[in-house]
Amino acid sequence: MAKKKVGLWLIGACGGVGTTAALGLAAIRNKLSDTTSLVTELPLFETLKLDALDSFVVGGHEIRKGSFVETAKELHLKAKIFDAAMLAGSEKDLAEWSKNIKPGSAVESGSTIAKMADLEKANVKETPRQTIERIQSDLKNFQKANDLEHVVVMSVASTEPPFQTGVQHETLKAMNAALDAGENVLPTSSMYAWAAVDLGMPFVNFTPSLGASFPAIQELAKIKGAPLAGQDGKTGETLMKSVLAPMFALRNWKILSWVGHNIFGNRDGIVLDDPANKASKIKTKDQVISSIVGYKPQTLVTIEYIPSMDDWKTAWNHIHYQGFLGTPMILQFIWQGCDSVLAAPLVIDLARFALFAKRRGESGIMRHLSCFFKGPMGETNHDFFQQFEMLRDYVEETGEKS
Repeated sequence: MAKKKVGLWLIGACGGVGTTAALGLAAIRNKLSDTTSLVTELPLFETLKLDALDSFVVGGHEIRKGSFVETAKELHLKAKIFDAAMLAGSEKDLAEWSKNIKPGSAVESGSTIAKMADLEKANVKETPRQTIERIQSDLKNFQKANDLEHVVVMSVASTEPPFQTGVQHETLKAMNAALDAGENVLPTSSMYAWAAVDLGMPFVNFTPSLGASFPAIQELAKIKGAPLAGQDGKTGETLMKSVLAPMFALRNWKILSWVGHNIFGNRDGIVLDDPANKASKIKTKDQVISSIVGYKPQTLVTIEYIPSMDDWKTAWNHIHYQGFLGTPMILQFIWQGCDSVLAAPLVIDLARFALFAKRRGESGIMRHLSCFFKGPMGETNHDFFQQFEMLRDYVEETGEKS
């Protein structure tokens, strides 16, 4: 009997995160790496029938010329990450998966992202419905050509500027009418999401872009049986905030101000150097603390593009707080991590959880995955430990029944 295969379709496939996720799957498949940093490999999840790591076939959409092999080598040379032997041993799989990459769309993604597109089809003017249908054709062909039981679609693309939703986004009927009329009512991230959801495929938004974060598409997800998760993967500084803020709340220390300064230099840094794109990112990063402690201290989040840092992200945080007898005190920390290496294992984890939910017949927002996101859909609790308890409860409810 042939082994069951599943697909991971990456939006922004040849970026650092998408490539590192592909490399991770290839390296584990070829026994060139262990599974450190994969949450799904914790003993807690042994009762779930998650897809085997070597059962994945990878593909995706991209707006730039390139391949998984080229980006992996670029990260190795510029950011000094990945072992040379690991790259060599994974190159065959990466090259094969690169054949699955198709031209995406950058038309409604903002001017900064559109300027990065160098594939001719990426800037072709289409109606949203035409773009959605083109994306769906690629997804269906990928599934059929590789004989895949299910495909999960994951957005790891660059951050779009904030998108203003309106009445068309409130109901499925209104959105379909707008799409049929050719109205430009969806950013690119939401066209990808709509394409996947309309096919009943799980969709995960690892970015702060709009994606599937509006009622009409969530209504469609329920009808089509598509699980949803997002927004904005929680990998570094915000993860630390969601871990440390509960300590201040439970010790009854009053946070007076919390300042976070971030520097990094990859392509994401180039995009976030645009104030419009940066606004989307800061929104998800700056909501965590007040939601946990129950009041609004002074907060400031800055993100600066420093080319020499490449894929290494550094965050410095200065926390000024009030202790007993009105005494002011300070906690500071510095977090430095490789942006793609922090994010990629979570991409794999989320793909496995989303496919598990699809197989169980779940649809709509997967609230139990809130611990993976800065701005979790359908959830206002940002306490990492309470979020993880939601995931633990989900395992207890489903693990023996799966």
